[in-house]
Amino acid sequence: MDPAITCEQPRSAAWIRVTTVAVAACVVASAFGEYSSGSRGALFALEIAVGVAAVALVPFLFRRPVAPALGLAVLAALAPTATPASTIGTLQVARTRPAPVAVGVAAAGIAGHLLRFLWIPTAGLPFGWWALLVVVAHAALVGWGMLGAARSALIASLRERAERAEAEQGRRVTEARAAERAAIAREMHDVLAHRLSLLATYAGALEYRPDAPPERMSEAAGVIRSSAHQALDELRDVITLLNDDPAEDEPDRPLPALADLPGLVAETRAVGTPVEVRDEVADAGTLPGRTGRTAYRVLQEALTNARKHAPGQPVSIALDGTPGARLVIEVRNALPREPVAVPAIPGAGRGLLGLTERVRLAGGRLDHVAGPGEFRLHAELPWPG
Repeated sequence: MDPAITCEQPRSAAWIRVTTVAVAACVVASAFGEYSSGSRGALFALEIAVGVAAVALVPFLFRRPVAPALGLAVLAALAPTATPASTIGTLQVARTRPAPVAVGVAAAGIAGHLLRFLWIPTAGLPFGWWALLVVVAHAALVGWGMLGAARSALIASLRERAERAEAEQGRRVTEARAAERAAIAREMHDVLAHRLSLLATYAGALEYRPDAPPERMSEAAGVIRSSAHQALDELRDVITLLNDDPAEDEPDRPLPALADLPGLVAETRAVGTPVEVRDEVADAGTLPGRTGRTAYRVLQEALTNARKHAPGQPVSIALDGTPGARLVIEVRNALPREPVAVPAIPGAGRGLLGLTERVRLAGGRLDHVAGPGEFRLHAELPWPG
């Protein structure tokens, strides 16, 4: 159950009880005043009966106020003891019903009080002044009630807007968390897939060539150890980069960029994959950091896929681009005609999907296609002038 409803119900019930007691006290005071002024007999009994009936109608004003308010206007025409309850009725209708309904109930109240003056006049007060006082009082009641209704509507509107804003904020937080998880997944894949594929390649060579010379075994073990350390370092850099603390946004080592391509190519050649590079990029020093990192990840993923799916097959890399235009990357690698002896390196199969999303977020586009005997990857990235 809504806590607001459970709190509002006791509050309304308490308000009804307080109002009823207050009206009853006003009726008793009015009756006592009439008794003190010498009023006796049937008229006094009528005033008491009207006052009791008015008090009995007060609780119904907080459920369906129009009919009880009109009834109290009729009672107000019979005796002054109904005036307090009739006043509460007019105010309640003005707070909870449209303005035309409130004006109509107020008119009925005015008519009732004016009729009562005709047969129970107030001593020392002309009818004109009485009519003016009654009209002004009911106009004030209608205005007060409509002001309260407007305030309640404003509060309800602000509460609804606050709840909607809170729900919207929750949705934005959920979307931000999903985007963050996707970013972390892409970074983890790009960083670790390359290093772990190197580890798997060298470990497979050790497993399938136990008769290799000791110096080759030592070299392979050294590469495995170095790749493991580099994978841990790059993993730490990714975690630091994705950390929310601004003071830790900069990793200890510079992030990889297109300028690090020679090292990436050397690592790939070291595991037996021939790589040919044709670099026609003009003024690479002006390449933005984000574009350079994205380009590096594209080449890293392409070389990793070549090692995993076509080990030992030649790879060609073509780079072209100038400031103010676009950076174009094209990677081609031959596909093996026969199954290789080394088992395929397992993967999640989502590397190219994540890479496509990364390039799209950088403002570029990426295409890849496996043709007859060849796999081709083509990427274009913006290069602001």
